[in-house]
Amino acid sequence: MTTPALGVCYYPEHWPEEWWERDAARMAEVGIKFVRIGEFAWSKLEPSPGNLQFDWMIRAMDVLDRHELKVIVGTPTATPPRWMIDKRPDMLPVGQDGRQKGFGSRRHYDFSHMGYRQESARITQLLVEAVGGHPALGGWQTDNEYGCHGTTYSYSPAAKQGFQNWLEDKYSTVDALNQAWGNVFWSMEYNRFDQIELPNLLVCEAAPAHDLDFRRYTSDQVAAFNKVQYDILKARRPDLPVIHNFMGRYTEFDHYDVAGTLDVASWDAYPLGHLAVSDEPDEVKTTYMRQGEPDYQAFHHDLYRAVGHGRMWIMEQQPGPVNWASFNPDPLPGMPRLWAWEAFAHGAEVVSYFRWRQAPFAQEQMHAGLLRPDSEPAPAYHDAMQVAQELKSVGIAGNAARGRVAIVFDYQSEWAWDIQPQAAGFSHGGHVRALYAAFRKHGIDIDIVSPKTSSFAGYDIVAVPALFAWNEALREAIADYDGYLLIGPRSGSKTENFAIPERLAPDLPSNLLDAKVIRIDSIDPSIEVEVKGTGAVRLWRERIETNANVVIEDVEGWPVLMSQGKLHYLGASGTKALVQRVVDYLIAEADLPTIELPPGVRCRVRGGYRVYVNYSTSPASLNLAEDEAEYVLGSAEILPAGVSVARLAKVG
Repeated sequence: MTTPALGVCYYPEHWPEEWWERDAARMAEVGIKFVRIGEFAWSKLEPSPGNLQFDWMIRAMDVLDRHELKVIVGTPTATPPRWMIDKRPDMLPVGQDGRQKGFGSRRHYDFSHMGYRQESARITQLLVEAVGGHPALGGWQTDNEYGCHGTTYSYSPAAKQGFQNWLEDKYSTVDALNQAWGNVFWSMEYNRFDQIELPNLLVCEAAPAHDLDFRRYTSDQVAAFNKVQYDILKARRPDLPVIHNFMGRYTEFDHYDVAGTLDVASWDAYPLGHLAVSDEPDEVKTTYMRQGEPDYQAFHHDLYRAVGHGRMWIMEQQPGPVNWASFNPDPLPGMPRLWAWEAFAHGAEVVSYFRWRQAPFAQEQMHAGLLRPDSEPAPAYHDAMQVAQELKSVGIAGNAARGRVAIVFDYQSEWAWDIQPQAAGFSHGGHVRALYAAFRKHGIDIDIVSPKTSSFAGYDIVAVPALFAWNEALREAIADYDGYLLIGPRSGSKTENFAIPERLAPDLPSNLLDAKVIRIDSIDPSIEVEVKGTGAVRLWRERIETNANVVIEDVEGWPVLMSQGKLHYLGASGTKALVQRVVDYLIAEADLPTIELPPGVRCRVRGGYRVYVNYSTSPASLNLAEDEAEYVLGSAEILPAGVSVARLAKVG
C-alpha cells in the first residue's frame, strides 16, 4: 500500500552549514518525509575539473538522516559549471535563429552532444559512488525539467550530424526518405543523407514530414540522455526509484518514451504561474487567478500517472507567489493545502513543496517558499503542517481508483498540429483537455492512456480526440473494444509520414465507421457556426460523407456527431457548451453514474475515499453520494479553497 507523504526542495549549499540542523528539525516538525537536494549543485560538487567536493553533500545528508528525513538526490546535469563550457564550447545549444546560446543561467547544453552526454555519465557515476550507500538516500532525480525554457530543440552541428545518422538508420536509403517525405514536391529531393539540413532558417516551412522527423529525433535524444543516467543509478541501487520532474503543458518530447527508463514520473505544479502564461480566456484567468484553473492540475496528475506506469509524484508544488509569469498573484489562503490534497487524490505518492526557504538572491528571489527569506514561516508552512496531520488522521492510501473513462493523449499529435494546424489554435491537447473537463464536472474519474495501448478493456467510455495517425496497437484496441467510443475531430487524417491516407480520414474500415471526410472548413476564431440544439462549432468542421446515424448537425446541415453502433465520430471543434453536450450524450448512452457538483468543485477517488476540492471563491454545499458513508475530513459545507473527504461505503 502506498501511503502519501510530503516533501520539500532544499539547497544546503545556499545556506550556512550551522543552519542545516535547525532546518532539518523544523522540516520534521512540519511533517515532511522527503527532501530533494543537489540538482543544481555541480559547481559545488566539482568546482574545477576533477576537484571533487562531495563531503558537504554527505554532511547535509547526515543531518537530514538524524531527523529521519529521506533524501532524493538530483543529478546536477541541468546546470553544467562554467569550466565545462571552456572544455566543450560546442556543447551549448543553438536556437532556431541559428545563434548559439550562452552560459549564465541554466539548461545550457545540447541533448545531441555526445561529449556532454559522457560528462553527464561521469558526474552521475561519481555521485553514485559518493552517496549511493548513504542510509538517508530514498531515491534519485535525473537532471531537472528536461526541455525547460525551450531547450529541447537545438540546431547545432551536433544535432545536424545526429539527425542525419538517425534518418539513415530509419530509412536506409535516401530514395526511401524522399518517398516518405514527399520530396518530389518543390524539387526537394536529396542524393545523400549528408545533404539534409535541420528544419530552420528556411525561406518558408519545411516539408511537414521533415519537421516531424526532426522532432522525433530530438525526442529520442532526450530519452537516450535519460537512459544513460538511469542505467548508472539502477546499477548501484536497483532498490531505489529513479524519478524525473516533468512540466505542465510541455509536449516537445515524448514523455512516455523518456519514462521507459524511469520508475516514477513527477511533475512541477505551479497552478497560478501556468494559468497566467496559458491561452485560457481572460474571464477564466480573472476568475481563477488565485486558485488555478480547476481541471488543469488534475489533468496533469492523471497524465503523469500514465507516463509513470501508475506512479506519480509532485516534485515541486507551488507554495505562494512565483517569480516567472507576467503577473504572480498570492494564492487564495488554503490553496497550497488544496493542491496537495488534490494531487494525493489523483494518486501522488509524494507532494514536495518548492522550496524550503525563499532565496534572498539570484533569479528566483521573488519565488515564495515554506519559509520567508528571514526564516519565519510563510503561509504555506502552516498549510503543509495541516496536510501532514490530516494525512495521519484520514489514512488515505493505495492507488487512485481506475477511471470509468479513458482519454488518449499523444505527443506526436501535439507536434503534428503544431507543424500544420490549418486552423490557428487547433491542438490535440486542447481537445483532450476540453473533453477531460467536461467529464470531470460530473464527478467521473478519468484515466489518460498512451496511444500505444493495445486494449481499452474495463472502460465504459474511451475518447480518441484529434489523433494525428493510427498505429497498429491502437487500431487493434478500437476493433476489440465493446464500450462507447468517441473519435475525432481530425483523427486518422494523416499517415505516420504526414500524408493524407488513401481512404481519407478517419481512415477506419467501414464496418466500424462508414464515413469519409471529404473537405475541411477552417473557421475564423471570431465566428461560430450554431448547432441545432445547444452549442456551436469553432475553428474546425469537416464535410463528411456518411451512412452512419447523424446525432448532431449544425444549422447549415453539416454533420457534427455521428454514431455507428457504439462508435461515435465528432467532426468539429466546439464551444464548451457543445463539448459538454457531446459528453453528456455519451454518459447517458453508457448509463454512467455521475455526481452533481457545485460550480468550481471537483472530486477524485483514491483508496476507499472520495476527495472533494473547492476551486471557487464561494462556499458550496455537497450531498453524500450513493456510494459514500460519511465525511472523515471537512463536511458537506466546503469553503473556498476547502477540502472534504468522504469515506466510501463498503461494497457487498
